[in-house]
Formats: sequence, structure tokens, C-alpha cells
Amino acid sequence: MRKSRETVAAYRITDLDRDERPRERLERLGPGALTTAELLAILLRVGVQGENAVQVGQRLLARFKGLHGLHRASFQEVCSEKGIGPAKAAQIKAAIELGNRLRLEVPEDKPVISNPATAAALVQYEMSALDHEELWVMLLDIRNRVQDIERIYKGSLNASTVRVGELFKKAIQTSSASILVVHNHPSGDPSASPEDIALTRAIVQAGKLLDINVLDHLIIGQGRYVSMKEKGLGYVN
Repeated sequence: MRKSRETVAAYRITDLDRDERPRERLERLGPGALTTAELLAILLRVGVQGENAVQVGQRLLARFKGLHGLHRASFQEVCSEKGIGPAKAAQIKAAIELGNRLRLEVPEDKPVISNPATAAALVQYEMSALDHEELWVMLLDIRNRVQDIERIYKGSLNASTVRVGELFKKAIQTSSASILVVHNHPSGDPSASPEDIALTRAIVQAGKLLDINVLDHLIIGQGRYVSMKEKGLGYVN
């Protein structure tokens, strides 16, 4: 027997009561009133057999453990989910990246590092999504304003493989007052290893010789970070 149109058709946002439709709720209440699944539903537009767009959004968030997991997932992983082809995967990835760029965009004033949390906030989104280790250096002026962020190393990091002098090269060229070093742990656990402590110690000692303050060394994990200076790891009073 041939299936009816209702059985095989994709479930659409219009299948919901008007007051429950994400687009109408956004127009009436603003985007902040919508759940993450509802915001995803606006991008998806239609669902699949047995699921409307909101339910597909809920499934994606459950499958990837939230929006952050969607950000970390590869394009192919998102694309392979039921009801998500290349076009929808691209829309999701593009929307997440636009949100990140808006967060980083500072029209006039350069960001000021007032504590470890403000530094971590600048890089957490991007670094926590990496599937490999990277080491970045923030160049700061005398007021702790970020002048630039350099990506120095990619791969396994420890005191023996990192050339400490490379971390200070641009700081010397630009007469930066201080630097802040940050690297990520792809495992998601930001706990400092003995190698991290040894590397921090070497960087701090080099900074003293060059008269460039090493403001901190942050380790970025999944939704968490560790400040080596706050922990007293590699820093000697």
C-alpha cells in the first residue's frame, strides 16, 4: 500500500501551533527567549519523518552534547546526522562562527586583560574546539590591552620541543610590556602536567631576563581553564 503524504512528508515548523513556532516567538519575544533547539530549528526550517525541526534540533544537541559539541564536531559528522545534509550542516557551522566573530569583534577599544577569566574568554571558544595542541601568545601593552594574538606552536608541547625564544620574538619587535601564554588540552582536562609546569618555569625565567613580564600561562580545556600563576605552578615569588 502506498504511504499517505502525511506519513512521508517532512515535519515542518508550520505543523506547530502558531504561538509555538520559533520564528514567530523570536519576532514577538526576541531571540533570547528561545531555547537553543528552537534557534537551530529556525536554521533547519524543516524536520524529518516523525520529527519536526525543533525535535531535530533537540536530537542534535543531545547527540553532540550541546552547542559546544556541535562546534567541535567536524562538518562531516554534522552532515551525516539524519535530516542534516551539506546545506543544513553549512548553515549550522556558519551560524556558530558568526556568533564567535561577533563575540570577538571590538569596534574601538582593544580588550583589556584584568584577570585570567577575561583572557580565557578571548580564546576559549576557538581553542577548546581544537583536536590538537596549540600554543598562542597574547601581546600586551603597559595597560594590559591586547595588541595581537600569535599562534606559535601546533602539536605536542613541552619544555624540550618549544623554543622559548620564539614566544618573545614578536614581543621584542613590538616593544610589548608583557605577554600571556595560552595553550589547550584537546582531552578537555586543563590540569597542568609536569611538562606544562617545566615549560611555564622556562618562559617566566626567560621573561625576567628580557624584562618582559609573563602575565600568566593558561591551559584551556572543555569549558574550563587553569591559570598557572593562580596555582603557583612555574611561578616563583
